[in-house]
Amino acid sequence: MKRAVYGDLKAWLTDTRRKPLILRGARQVGKTWLVRELARERGLALLEINFERDPLQARAFDAPDPRRIFSDLALKMDHRAAPEDSLLFIDEIQAAPEVLARLRWFAEEMPELPVVAAGSLLEFALAEFAHSMPVGRVSYAYVEPLGFPEYLEAHDQEPLLERLRGWQPGEEISPTVHDKAWEWFDRYQMVGGMPAVVAADAQGADAKTCRDIQRDLLHTYQDDFSKYAGRIDTRVLRQVLLRVVASLGEKFVYSSVGEGVKLDSARRSLEMLAAARLCKLIPHTAANGLPLAAEKNDRLRKAALLDVGLAHALWNTPALTHFPRWENLAPGIRGGLSEQIAAQQLHLASGGFTREGQLFHWRREGGRSGEIDYLLELHGMILPVEVKSGAAGAMKSLHQFMHDKQLPLALRLDRNPPSLQVMAVSTTQGQAVRYSLLNLPHYLCAFLGEMDLGSPSQIL
Repeated sequence: MKRAVYGDLKAWLTDTRRKPLILRGARQVGKTWLVRELARERGLALLEINFERDPLQARAFDAPDPRRIFSDLALKMDHRAAPEDSLLFIDEIQAAPEVLARLRWFAEEMPELPVVAAGSLLEFALAEFAHSMPVGRVSYAYVEPLGFPEYLEAHDQEPLLERLRGWQPGEEISPTVHDKAWEWFDRYQMVGGMPAVVAADAQGADAKTCRDIQRDLLHTYQDDFSKYAGRIDTRVLRQVLLRVVASLGEKFVYSSVGEGVKLDSARRSLEMLAAARLCKLIPHTAANGLPLAAEKNDRLRKAALLDVGLAHALWNTPALTHFPRWENLAPGIRGGLSEQIAAQQLHLASGGFTREGQLFHWRREGGRSGEIDYLLELHGMILPVEVKSGAAGAMKSLHQFMHDKQLPLALRLDRNPPSLQVMAVSTTQGQAVRYSLLNLPHYLCAFLGEMDLGSPSQIL
């Protein structure tokens, strides 16, 4: 399967200022495959070591000489290629986190050897060894599940992909394209973006097989809970994970995790799931200006899962020979899935290969109710996002928010064809407000970063 980040990896490899690269991402999102494919395609001899499978490999890094490290590893692995014709890949590096700090030696003394490190629970090691990390001597990159464009490519739907990618705000989209895009996007909402599931789906596997793979992935993640032993009760981790899927699109309430679970334990469990990249935290922001993170409030959080497929596995949605039609799912399930898939795609749109996406939400605390589902920084502006699982829904909170923050553009995701309209309305408080509203069907959300939204002063 083609991965969008693969081109970024190739660019890193040919960059004359290249530094050792640390790939960050959850288990099973394709990090190892990407590195192996990079070496294969570029004709490099892969020197791959895995610290979980062979912890003794880490002893080679005791020597403060990168050339000796390479020589010793090559001798043990019967690797004959020269450093400039090789690619050193250190997998599961979190099993020997002290090696992270030593990667700088390769940047300083052996720049001809490309070095990549990855790990399924890498974030725990990075947090514990932050004080010794070689700042400015390594690069970080992020690997996520497949987005909708990658899903279309995996299913040989390039003509549809090009039609969607070429669309710009203000243009119409034909009913044929709209209907076909929804057909594929609803399937994507059932399959998700985990590479193993997408590969099975693209190869013609039935819905039951895809769902079984999703459940197997969930069990793999839950088996990892035992590796957190001593940090938190694994039973609480499971309860928190179930609570994440039950509260998709809503503020995460620690007291609702389960009877007898202390609030501090629930909070730490949620943060550990986020560190394992099994879920993403979406903090509150006051949204008075950029950057949004400057006014974030981590006490008021939403949470989303790594991938929509995990939501299906946790909810146990039906899957026999065929996936159920979208409209046949329970309304609450449709709403949760829409929030999950929107968060997934917006997170991708707000980030990149070397920059992790950031997503926020806003709600009025105390007094009148009001909530904006998501907020992100895009093209130098604050973009509020309203998510609808169907084709209709009120926008009272959005009108008031746009008046209070004096923003020029908002985004609404629903099942309607795309449109760009000027809203000239009154809030519930009788205040006049005028702003541009970009209505997008969910299937176009993945292309948000490529759209020409104009400058804030040109939108109205």
